[in-house]
Amino acid sequence: MNPSKGLPPIPAWRLQLEEVAPEFYQGLDNLLSRKLRSLLTMLGMIFGVAAVVAMMSIGAGAQQEVIAFIEQLGVRNVIVEAREAPDATTLEQVRKLSSGLTPQDVRGIQTNVDTLAATSPRKRVMPVKMLPKPQSEMPVVYGVAPAYAGIAGLRVSAGRFFDAGDGEAGAVAVLGQAAAASLFGTDEAVGRHVKVNQQWFRVIGVAGPQLAAQTDMGGLPAQDRNNVMYVPLMAALLRVEDPQSARKDEIDAVYLSVVAGGDIGLAGAAVRGLLEAAHRGAGDFSVIVPAELLAEQQRTRRMFQIVMVAIASISLLVGGIGIMNIMLASVLERTREIGVRRAVGARRTDIIRQFLIETMLITTTGGLAGVVLGIVLSQLVGMLAGWSTIVTFSSVFLAFFVSASVGIIFGVYPAVRASSLDPVYALHYE
Repeated sequence: MNPSKGLPPIPAWRLQLEEVAPEFYQGLDNLLSRKLRSLLTMLGMIFGVAAVVAMMSIGAGAQQEVIAFIEQLGVRNVIVEAREAPDATTLEQVRKLSSGLTPQDVRGIQTNVDTLAATSPRKRVMPVKMLPKPQSEMPVVYGVAPAYAGIAGLRVSAGRFFDAGDGEAGAVAVLGQAAAASLFGTDEAVGRHVKVNQQWFRVIGVAGPQLAAQTDMGGLPAQDRNNVMYVPLMAALLRVEDPQSARKDEIDAVYLSVVAGGDIGLAGAAVRGLLEAAHRGAGDFSVIVPAELLAEQQRTRRMFQIVMVAIASISLLVGGIGIMNIMLASVLERTREIGVRRAVGARRTDIIRQFLIETMLITTTGGLAGVVLGIVLSQLVGMLAGWSTIVTFSSVFLAFFVSASVGIIFGVYPAVRASSLDPVYALHYE
């Protein structure tokens, strides 16, 4: 009677696992018996993978911040920014051709670009004094139209934004989050009064937090958008004296929102063409289309990822060469052991599998250790430098996949070299 009759067949994967298990344990035992050499062999993989994960995490964090800032500008918006002259001589030359950005430019844009949903000029004023006295940097005053809040995606966390009912030159203000904290600390800001130069404004709202660019971007100057005081445009023009008004444009920016379905690129080109003609090529303005900046940043991010893959390949290639060198030395050291295994019936495939498993153990262990080290390094750099870091699954997978691939590619030649040894020669090798 067959005792196995009626029992389910053993799955093929289990048979393969049982066949591989002896080589796995033997390879693990060989690596543990030479701990220092195994660790030194892994170092190339560990530092290569850690560098890839850390660099991609830091790069992804920086790119994410830039993209989030551009998205905050509004992907359906077009922004015109005045370019301030660096000195009086340049200003004199520019003024011979153009009087700078003016309300007349705004009316011309509104008349000739029919895909606009909303428009807001902006006048930026740096106050000389302010009461209450700010605890930190002096807030910048932005004179804007009521439509600005919708165009810029401004969220009001307390109170409200001003509207037509407050008058074109109403003495009301909305504070950015940092400006409110600088002027009033933890006290409620809504309902309080702020004196800008010689004019008092009543605070009717506080804006929510906004992202800010650390450097100039596409013509947009770097500005802490949280340390801002928003007032009606005419109030900024008539009530707040600008000490540098002689060197500045009448207005210094125009925010435009394109209707849903409208061609943003075409609208931006139309605005640029109108202003070039009106300003006679003076070059005293920049037209920023956030949708185009966003597309450019996404292209930059893809290029950055390609560069990181190249760096990963080079660094791990060096580690792989070191692993191949060590494994070839290991084959030489274990020539007699290979001869004994072949003499007792081990096939060439068994020898190849044994050395491949050892190489894979080195690279996968080094890869895992490198991933952990890379995550720790990226978090440490982010903490010390104040940068945003994002550990993405793609960076971890890429680094680990390449390290495992290196183990296979650079382990094949030593494994084949070991399996091709003549058993008789190997048994007599000293």
